[in-house]
Amino acid sequence: MFIDSHCHLDRVDLTPYSNNVSEYLEATQADLLDHMLCVSIDWEAYPAMRDLVAGQEKISISVGVHPNETEGHDPSVDELVATAIRDNAIAIGETGLDYYRLEDEGHLSCQQQRFRNHITAAKLTNKPIIIHTRDAKEDTIRIMDEEGAGETGGVLHCFTEDWEMAKKALDLGFYISFSGIVTFKNAKQVQEVAQKVPQDRFLIETDSPYLAPVPMRGKQNYPNYVKYVAEKMAEIKGFPLKKIADISAKNYNTLFNR
Repeated sequence: MFIDSHCHLDRVDLTPYSNNVSEYLEATQADLLDHMLCVSIDWEAYPAMRDLVAGQEKISISVGVHPNETEGHDPSVDELVATAIRDNAIAIGETGLDYYRLEDEGHLSCQQQRFRNHITAAKLTNKPIIIHTRDAKEDTIRIMDEEGAGETGGVLHCFTEDWEMAKKALDLGFYISFSGIVTFKNAKQVQEVAQKVPQDRFLIETDSPYLAPVPMRGKQNYPNYVKYVAEKMAEIKGFPLKKIADISAKNYNTLFNR
């Protein structure tokens, strides 16, 4: 049984399943998707995301705002804490730093303060942090260290950086999560990290509806496609597929206290 540790089900096209989450889960049973974490990235869209998956035992949620979100409300620490507790979210995020599309110094400052606020909220709720990082290796690790992110731990999701950064995150007590990118032919750096990361510190994810894995690349991604990520991880690590499924599920349950 597989666990998708990071998806955005509220952004997935469910029209083939009558826009019904239960119908989607029923139709994809053969792919052995046991659980998924639906991750918040937009404060305004969060209530609809929460309501979409309400009552689904196989779906957990997080609370947070993505670093690239610049238009909507930027929640305070108190708002993040209150919402996470009220809605029984299992994590804070996704949060972090993304300098790939950085607009100006003001945007940089806002991203960094938002990141710090999310780490504070995670510590106050004792929930792990889901971190997005792109082209911001040094600042991501520096802020994690300065704010004591290791107190609650968390995961660097959809990891695309090098082993040096992965090692620093692991030393802070974090997990590394691999998405469909690890299946891409030219993703040698990510595959190297996947090979080196300890077996008790990795997760698998889809980040759906984005980044569909081979052989679905170029199509919309779905949480049940996490099996293809698991297959690639099994190839990289030289493990049977069931071992990858079991280890990644155990790691997920350990991190998120399930």
